[in-house]
Amino acid sequence: GDQAKFDRLRFVELKHGRISMLAVVGYLVQEAGIRLPGNIDYEGTSFSSIRNGFAAFKDIPSGGLAQLVLFVGFLELAV
Repeated sequence: GDQAKFDRLRFVELKHGRISMLAVVGYLVQEAGIRLPGNIDYEGTSFSSIRNGFAAFKDIPSGGLAQLVLFVGFLELAV
């Protein structure tokens, strides 16, 4: 590999490392019981009713999950 490829891989590794650190902090904040106020959808599902961890995927409405996936994909391509 050349220097440009090495620099790109280093940048991507740092970016993903920082995202992983933010994910751990987010998980710890949720475990501490800190939640956003209000509702996550128009049907009245509150943020406090969403469980932690992988169980949240069953609680979040499918439209919300689709928005999350699209937003993360956009960030991955744009940043």
